[in-house]
Amino acid sequence: MENPGTGASFVLARNGHPPHAGAVNFDAVLFDFDGILVDTEWAIYEAWQRTFRAHDHDLPLETYTRCVGSDFDTWSPKTHLEDLTGRSFDWHQLDADRQVEIRADLEKSGPMPGVVALLDRLQTAGTPLAVVSSSNHAWVDGWLEKLRLAPYFNAVVCRGDAPRIKPAPDLWLEALRQLGKDGTSCLAIEDSLNGVHSAKEAGLTVWAVPNRTTACIDFSEADRVLPSLESVEWKSDTPV
Repeated sequence: MENPGTGASFVLARNGHPPHAGAVNFDAVLFDFDGILVDTEWAIYEAWQRTFRAHDHDLPLETYTRCVGSDFDTWSPKTHLEDLTGRSFDWHQLDADRQVEIRADLEKSGPMPGVVALLDRLQTAGTPLAVVSSSNHAWVDGWLEKLRLAPYFNAVVCRGDAPRIKPAPDLWLEALRQLGKDGTSCLAIEDSLNGVHSAKEAGLTVWAVPNRTTACIDFSEADRVLPSLESVEWKSDTPV
């Protein structure tokens, strides 16, 4: 996507009814990746759940979501399982096996509901777009290419592109730098508490879109909570 415009206006639709009046204007839209553009998080959680159950323990979503959107420095399922069992594990082999399971579960996955339609509208409007993810480029870029989403984005910022990942604000700040935008005029779309907190700290307006992995989270820190990206519509009669 080249020559991005200056922004777009949004209105919210509710349960298939006409959108609410009153558009919200943003100069750019920044998307988290896992759980927002593609539902990768459920497969990752289920793989961890199988690991825990193989050792006679459960991994509740309310516990697991502490690391969603960040990494195991925030909270580690590995440390948690070792604490529960009182033993150490060969994580190199378990990690390799888990990745095989995750990729098999995700083989036929597509974009989350509403993603392509929203990106099409934003691209038509000339709105600058970015992906901001705590995952690495190999994972994110691979999915964006596979699902043909890469051309929509002016910037893709991942682990390694800034000193710290979420819940620190560094990745968002780097994306804003690449877009040449100020956070106070931009929108972040997130599905995790670590992501919401980091985007707010970077000065962005944040809309949370919980998925089946993160639906148990209290997103009161977000500016709005939406059931899906299908609830977002671009107001085409507003100049951009």
